[in-house]
Amino acid sequence: MEVMKIGTQVRRARERELLTQEELAFRAGIGAATLNRIEKDRVEPHFRTIRKIARALGVDPKELIPEEE
Repeated sequence: MEVMKIGTQVRRARERELLTQEELAFRAGIGAATLNRIEKDRVEPHFRTIRKIARALGVDPKELIPEEE
């Protein structure tokens, strides 16, 4: 089974909520460019950033962190 990276987890959660990257970034209080880099797995976000994104999506931060095999 393939483990999804955090960016994939964030993108899927955002799309389930029918939000654009800009909308989610605004709600989370982060830059849209930062969110774009997270979703493309170009940066490893700090946990506090994950927590902001999770809060904006109304999910537990653990849902956005991929499980290790």
